[in-house]
Amino acid sequence: MRPQLVQRTLLSLVLGLLFLSTAATGKCSGKYHELLQQLQSQADLMQDTSTLLDPYIHFQGLDQAGLKEHCKESPGAFPSEDTLRGLSQRGFLRTLNATLGHVLHRLTALQQDLTIAQDQGRNIRGFRSNIHCMSQLLRGSSEVETAEPTQPGPEATLPPTPSSDTFQHKLQGCRFLRGYHRFMHSAGQVFKEWADSRSQSRSRRHRPPRALQRGARRMRPFRRDERLMPRGQLPR
Repeated sequence: MRPQLVQRTLLSLVLGLLFLSTAATGKCSGKYHELLQQLQSQADLMQDTSTLLDPYIHFQGLDQAGLKEHCKESPGAFPSEDTLRGLSQRGFLRTLNATLGHVLHRLTALQQDLTIAQDQGRNIRGFRSNIHCMSQLLRGSSEVETAEPTQPGPEATLPPTPSSDTFQHKLQGCRFLRGYHRFMHSAGQVFKEWADSRSQSRSRRHRPPRALQRGARRMRPFRRDERLMPRGQLPR
């Protein structure tokens, strides 16, 4: 357990540095690539189950044989990866921000069972701050989109109050955290696709048109020993 504790402590420190970068300066980065890289790194770290789910399972005694198998994400609790991919960039950010707002609400209840939930709450607030910065950046760009509703967050499907049964209460928290980490993995995949599409568009801009490439291949290189002959005169 000690190596795992050290690993979680180091990971928490890395998360804190990443999430406090925007709050410390009080300003949003105006560079799309830099902000996207921050969001992608933060999402990758937040999907790590060692930050919340694993300590919760151990603390609640759900790591015993036959119990951990019940800790599965409740269907429809969080937007699926396909749903997130189908949204526009700003629609995706709105859904991500709203869903994390519901997560913060649930983490407040989990703080009674898990002190590490307090650190994750601060990390989520820092992540939402970067979401706001990216939304501002996209709003100032030339992106054209139609209005679309924000996808429902987990609060719409999860029970509003925990069950009176202690074991069911533990399972509800476990399933919720399982869905949260999966959701952050899906969000990280979407951010990765943003970065990939950005790189592809840059390479296309710097690539010469295909017509010029075909013309260059068809042109026969001129050798120095060749002399230009007057029209109608054959070489000797």
